[in-house]
Amino acid sequence: MSDKMQHSTVGRLHDPLSQFNVYEDYLDSKVTPMDMFYLKSRKFARTLVENGHKGRVLSRKEFEERKAAAQAAEAAKSNVFYNRSRPVTLASAGKELKDNFLKALAEREEANRSGKMTSVIFIRDHNTLGQEVSGYIDYAHRLKSQDFEPFFSGKKRLLPGRPDLCYYNWETQVSTSNSSPNFEVLYDDPNGLLFRNKRDKKILNVDPLSGPGEDSKRTFLQSDLYAHAVIYDHNIRTV
Repeated sequence: MSDKMQHSTVGRLHDPLSQFNVYEDYLDSKVTPMDMFYLKSRKFARTLVENGHKGRVLSRKEFEERKAAAQAAEAAKSNVFYNRSRPVTLASAGKELKDNFLKALAEREEANRSGKMTSVIFIRDHNTLGQEVSGYIDYAHRLKSQDFEPFFSGKKRLLPGRPDLCYYNWETQVSTSNSSPNFEVLYDDPNGLLFRNKRDKKILNVDPLSGPGEDSKRTFLQSDLYAHAVIYDHNIRTV
């Protein structure tokens, strides 16, 4: 299949909401010529639609979340085709990796770069100030936003930070959580901390007493580099 045909297929599979630039365009799609004839005001017609007088519609928040997820999915699919046509040199290539943690990252690097897999890394250890920190890292996102050669070569240690999915400093009690291009953080769920994959909407459960979720796998690692390290792999099914 040619690149042109592949990109055409992606376009046909995208979320219908992507045709609307803003929420008001979405509301306008529910307004009929008859509505305008009687109401005379597009603003009033939109208000009636938004308030449910024309049936169930997405709220502004739901619309924006769906649209953002659709854009992230399209970008991820485009990256898959881009990476297939232009192979990327892996940061782990040619490195002599002795620690289990680095070996595990190397085994998952290509799949996370290509979009076939999205892995979440949990790390608990001490930072350069001697403070105990822990958190969850979106591996695929970090690979695209940071040079991993220093990690694989042993020049630097990978640690969670404030911009990652979740971060906690046990000494200062600073806590942060941020959704990433691949995962939405669900921190107020009664089942505890969860991550929702933005591409297939499936839930990744990081509770060690529960299963990790559909199409997901949990791997505990014995590492000389960290006090505690776990990798959660979420496989993306392709049609």
